[in-house]
Amino acid sequence: MLNFDDDVVTTPDQPAARPAAAPARGSSAPASAPTASHVADYHAQMNEQGTPVNDLAAQMRAHTGRVRAEDKRVINGGADVNQLVPFKYNWAWDKYLAGCANHWMPQEINMQRDIELWKRADGLTEDERLIIKRNLGFFVTADSLAANNIVLGTYRHITAPECRQYLLRQAFEEAIHTHAYQYIVQSLGLDEAEIFNAYNEIKCIRDKDDFLIPFIQTLTDPNFKTGTLEADQALLKSLIVFSCIMEGIFFYVGFVQILSLGRQNKMTGAAEQYQYILRDESMHCNFGIDLVNTIKMENPHLWTEDFKTEIKGLIKRGVELEYAYAEDTMPRGVLGLNAPMFKEYLRFIANRRCQQIGLDQLFEKAENPFPWMSEVMDLKKEKNFFETRVIEYQTGGALSWE
Repeated sequence: MLNFDDDVVTTPDQPAARPAAAPARGSSAPASAPTASHVADYHAQMNEQGTPVNDLAAQMRAHTGRVRAEDKRVINGGADVNQLVPFKYNWAWDKYLAGCANHWMPQEINMQRDIELWKRADGLTEDERLIIKRNLGFFVTADSLAANNIVLGTYRHITAPECRQYLLRQAFEEAIHTHAYQYIVQSLGLDEAEIFNAYNEIKCIRDKDDFLIPFIQTLTDPNFKTGTLEADQALLKSLIVFSCIMEGIFFYVGFVQILSLGRQNKMTGAAEQYQYILRDESMHCNFGIDLVNTIKMENPHLWTEDFKTEIKGLIKRGVELEYAYAEDTMPRGVLGLNAPMFKEYLRFIANRRCQQIGLDQLFEKAENPFPWMSEVMDLKKEKNFFETRVIEYQTGGALSWE
């Protein structure tokens, strides 16, 4: 589980050096370590055959021998993507299993106390109501953006089946999160048109989405193909934006705000759902960082000084956008919080994200003003999640198909 106090994310089962390239068809001899020119040659050969470089059928035709773990690569791989095993990226499979073990559904959480509190004229202050509506306005579409980026973009370009397996689980979790926000909106009787269209009507939300959309469009463009320095850096940049900035920075003002309400015994049903969402998103962020670091290791030529400078600029911009969101959602102090506290918090988080992907810290001496967030991220320290379930599950053998 990702915790701000954890050490930099590492993946001990990753190879210490660049893996060997896939051997030529019909050969059992290991090839030399792949280089950018090897990748380019592979794509040039595929293009000469008139076949799209990401064509699944082309990969199956080109590689009919048994898959070896050492032949797998996260991007630009030559091994059959349909064969999950033998495992090479055990960290991805472990996260898939952890995600399945953490499964939950929104309707398991009782919203009755939230509904009663929301309906009472003196139940919440106007500032508290603003926080809730702004949060829902951002999150109801944010997870849809994340899901679309995974399904329509990232998944196509990742050639390690273990990583694809986790991405499928992550996409489902993004759908659950969108369902959760819809469930809260419906339970409270909020104006659905207002909340769901906030990303077009509220500037601080629109600005964050406008920042993200170009990186979505890069990967979802049907003409985008990996295999060149420029394209592979574009893919790596998009992965960093979504793991370190969107899921690693853009969500955290909202998490602190709603969970602060829950800590004061307000909107406890919504806070419980946000707690489970935070657990999921921490895993998403952690997986994305592992993915980024593995691509860097397998393709060190991508991690240039100019590229690192560009990434640091994007992270700084992400901090600015999220702080503007904090100021908009909290024009006055509320819940013992104020916007300046979030400036320090976002700088602290940004430093952690930089450290986790091998960059120097951006902000000197930034500290965490919300140490309790580290506790909330690990549900085992708070409660046994499964004891809170209110819906009885049916096993396959108990279901009626009539």
